[in-house]
Amino acid sequence: MSNNEEKPRVETEDDDEPDEWDKRIFSTGCHSEQDKMNDCYFAKKDWRACKDAMEAFRECWKRQGNDQRTETKDA
Repeated sequence: MSNNEEKPRVETEDDDEPDEWDKRIFSTGCHSEQDKMNDCYFAKKDWRACKDAMEAFRECWKRQGNDQRTETKDA
């Protein structure tokens, strides 16, 4: 592409609206804990370094009754 050619426009989604994933996470009542867990992994790239964040999410999940709602079973 030469300098005089226009780059093709890429349509982007309006990021202000929650998508299906966001809606599902919000419905669990644990979106804050989910964000912290994901942020930890993004920063450290190692789930083992995120045990506290994972445990906080797990406890929230149970406290909100999501085990029964989703039929989650601990291994």
